[in-house]
Amino acid sequence: MNYKIMAASLLLSAGCSVASAKTNSLRFNPDSFTRQTLTMPDGTQINYKAYEGMYYVTNVEDSTYQTLNIYVPEKLADIPKVPILLRTYVGGYAASTAKSPSPSDATGRALEEGYVVCIPGSRGSNSTIVRNGKTIYTGMAPNGLLDLKAAVRYLRYNDDLIPGESELIFTDGTSAGGAMSSLLGATGNGREYDKYLKKMGAADVRDDVFAAICYCPITDLNHADMEYEWLYGCTNTGVRALNAAQIKISEELAAECPSYINSLGLKDKNGIPLTAENYKEYLKGFLIESAHRALQEGCEISDTIGFAFYQDKSGPMGGGPANGRRGAMRPGNGGRPPVGDGRQAPSFGPGNTPRFNKTSDFVTGLDLDRYLAYVASVTPLKTPPAFDQMGVLIDTPSPENNVFGNEKGEAANFTDFSLRHRLNNGKAKLDREMVSRVDMMNPMNYIGTDKSTVASNWYIRHGAKDRDTSFLVPVNLATKLMNSGKNVDFALPWNRPHSGDYNLDDLFNWIAETLNK
Repeated sequence: MNYKIMAASLLLSAGCSVASAKTNSLRFNPDSFTRQTLTMPDGTQINYKAYEGMYYVTNVEDSTYQTLNIYVPEKLADIPKVPILLRTYVGGYAASTAKSPSPSDATGRALEEGYVVCIPGSRGSNSTIVRNGKTIYTGMAPNGLLDLKAAVRYLRYNDDLIPGESELIFTDGTSAGGAMSSLLGATGNGREYDKYLKKMGAADVRDDVFAAICYCPITDLNHADMEYEWLYGCTNTGVRALNAAQIKISEELAAECPSYINSLGLKDKNGIPLTAENYKEYLKGFLIESAHRALQEGCEISDTIGFAFYQDKSGPMGGGPANGRRGAMRPGNGGRPPVGDGRQAPSFGPGNTPRFNKTSDFVTGLDLDRYLAYVASVTPLKTPPAFDQMGVLIDTPSPENNVFGNEKGEAANFTDFSLRHRLNNGKAKLDREMVSRVDMMNPMNYIGTDKSTVASNWYIRHGAKDRDTSFLVPVNLATKLMNSGKNVDFALPWNRPHSGDYNLDDLFNWIAETLNK
């Protein structure tokens, strides 16, 4: 008898048993639930099954956060394939526990629609464990994203047991959660993440998703500072009131932005290349569209914040067209006549806030600098650098500095610009490890490449007075996706600050339309 072969066979068999045990520990138990009820704002009660506290990896490092909850309505939607809404509550790149559905956001509405809801927890900049008597920070990038990808894999691995269709996962998040949603949408099956997910004991299946819902995503972090200053630099000596040192940093950052914009190779819907020279006109189009929809919905917009209007009340006003031409809505142009077609703005007195006719009035132009000053007057702007701030003009780290830190809780710079200023070394550069971590946290690096499976459907919203990041961030994201042939519903909702899960009728109409395509 060959004892070596027998021993090897036994070891192989034992190894397979261990691997099988670990894999089976990720299996969903459809019988382990409690019955719960959610009361909606209108009093409607939704009965559902709650499956809570399930681990989505076998090598759990932080049991506080690496779990997920699944909620299944007693009455599933009467459609062939029921989607799954995966809602992350990540904010400020901090850790987030697995939560329960809320009647005031998309989770409650999804249950009301008869959809399955999954709410995973994930590690973040403030998550810690104690190991060998030492406090270890567990949430440094990209760990939070890896946790969410593992949650997606859990859903797909248990597709035969979990009600709902794992090929129809809609991710949803706001702010840093919106960034995470965009990353889940952009980095599906990305090879760079595999070794980490394997080490964590995530299920060995795909992690791409069907659709990404992104509210005010705080993303493209390694370019966000330059984009912020390039856009808002016009307010530096006005409403923003920066000091000389801050202005110097702002101008240095702004000077780096044009080359980045030009490098993206973006095009507008007509195929015209977008560059630093015409980009602001492109941005103005989204803001004008936002204001025009607001007028149609009966909102009042002051003429003091930069918009120019045409208003028809049985004749031209303030230098309008001599023939009294009405502001007819033109098909195919989003309900708005093109800017620059000869119509001029009426002349209103300072501070006057006129009421507009929904069917005949429209916006004809925008003084962008004036509008940005208005945004800055509503909520004070961040000081430069807006994100990678540690060690440039102040020592305090931002949430982003913390999430790119290390296990010891030491924050770190994640751009060459800020690293050079902190070290007072004009040649300093991020090391290879940091560059890799930053790249894995930026969806822009994956869209339009063969590095990942990018979601086909996107719903992106960023408030028209949200100054938490530059308008360039969501506009670039949406435009790159559109250029890549994705189905993108993008808007800058009027007068909306930094927030998410609003206008749920719009969102769930889009979900229904997307499911029917």
